[in-house]
Amino acid sequence: MTDAVVFDLDGVLVDTEPLWAKVREELVVETGGRWHPGATAEMMGMSSPEWSRYLHDDLGVPLPPDEISATVVRHMLERLAAGVELLPGAERAVGELAARWPLGLASSANRPVIDAVLERTGLRRHFPVTVSSEEVARGKPAPDVYLEATRRLGADPRRCAAIEDSTNGILAARAAGLHVIAVPNRTFPPTPAALAQADLVLPTLTDLDPTALP
Repeated sequence: MTDAVVFDLDGVLVDTEPLWAKVREELVVETGGRWHPGATAEMMGMSSPEWSRYLHDDLGVPLPPDEISATVVRHMLERLAAGVELLPGAERAVGELAARWPLGLASSANRPVIDAVLERTGLRRHFPVTVSSEEVARGKPAPDVYLEATRRLGADPRRCAAIEDSTNGILAARAAGLHVIAVPNRTFPPTPAALAQADLVLPTLTDLDPTALP
C-alpha cells in the first residue's frame, strides 16, 4: 500500500535537463574549460557540490566550485524567468496523485531553481515536502535525497512510490527502497540496466494511472 509519492523534477515535471546542459556548457566554454559530449550524462543526478567540483576538476573551469554553482544557478534563473512549461501530463498527474497521497519532491536541482520552477508552474501547493540533493550528503544515484524526502513526509520509503526519468534517479529511488515508476527522459534516456530496475515504465506522465500504484 502506498503512503506517499515522491517526484523528481527535471525531466519528469519540466523539460529542463537540456537547459542545465546548455548553461553548464556555456560556462565551461566561456571560461576556457574543456567541454566534451559525455559531460552532461556524467553529471546527471549529481548534487550541486558534486557537479560544480566536476566542472572545476574535470572540465577545467578556473573558478572556485561555490562560484561555479552560483553562476550556473543565476543563469538558470534568468532563463526560467522567461517561462517554464510543464511536460505533457505533469499537471494532471500531480493533481490526481495529490488528491490521494501526500507528495514530495526529490531533485538534484539547487534550492533556488526548485522554488522558481514550482512557483512559475503553480505546483508548489501540491508539494508539502521538497528536497534538493545539495541538502543531503550525496547526490543520486545514492539514495540520500529520497530517504530525506520520505523522512520529512513521515513515511516508510518501502511504502512510497518514486517517479523518475534518468539512470541515476531510478537507481537512487530503488536504493532507497521505493516503488519506482520510470518515465524515460527522451533527450538523455536511462540505460537498459537502470530501466530494468523500475517496477513500471510509462511513455509519458499522461499514461500514469493512479490505480496502478501499489
